[in-house]
Amino acid sequence: MRKLKLTELGRLSPEEFERQEKTPVVVVLDNIRSAMNVGSFFRTADALAISKIYLCGITAQPPHKEITKTAIGATETVAWQHIEDIGALLLELKDQGYRIVGVEQTTESVPLNTFKVQGNTALLFGNEVDGLSNSILPALDACVEIPQFGTKHSLNVSVCGGIVLWHVVNSIKGNP
Repeated sequence: MRKLKLTELGRLSPEEFERQEKTPVVVVLDNIRSAMNVGSFFRTADALAISKIYLCGITAQPPHKEITKTAIGATETVAWQHIEDIGALLLELKDQGYRIVGVEQTTESVPLNTFKVQGNTALLFGNEVDGLSNSILPALDACVEIPQFGTKHSLNVSVCGGIVLWHVVNSIKGNP
């Protein structure tokens, strides 16, 4: 066994990535405080060919030193847009045929491993302390959570994002 060299990884150029068909998933970040978490979402979105990231409310936007540090160039390849009013965005996404899925612990959330992906999906991730805003819960079509077995009942939002996005993309691509 040996580690692969960068030249052996078969990475796409930014131009090839732009032309590549994207996964029918958008990420909505609701008031994420840490720019490093935002950068991590960009990097994950690039790795999984996510269609777009929406940065809502106080969520930091590129160009930003901490986003750039963790995204390592993904802000240049992943489509993104800042939207102040998340409620209006969710209505627009529903009109475009997206299923609105919150990632949050609620009375109606289902374990991620049992979640069935159906068509275009908008995944919402909330603030590191408060989670998703209560005001947007009625707009959700579904809610998922990651089963946890320790004393803490939360994960860092960018870690959570990586797990959820990997599961959803694998489900879409037929690799449950």
